[in-house]
Amino acid sequence: APPAAGAELSGVFQLLAKAECHFINGTEKVRFVHRHIYNRLQYAMFDSDVGHLLGFTPFGERVAKNWNSDPALMEYK
Repeated sequence: APPAAGAELSGVFQLLAKAECHFINGTEKVRFVHRHIYNRLQYAMFDSDVGHLLGFTPFGERVAKNWNSDPALMEYK
């Protein structure tokens, strides 16, 4: 439940998305990796070598299933 009006929050939460491009043999082969991290725990990752999103936690598996079922998003990635 959200804190009452005027109450201070008890902690800090961090949501991070990190995109990386790995160039192999110059520009002959490029690998794209997009990581999704919440509170220093990677919950999902897209890897262009695999071709779809992978989930690493129960929440990440649900997110991956949802995002993988969206053809427009997969084409964009």
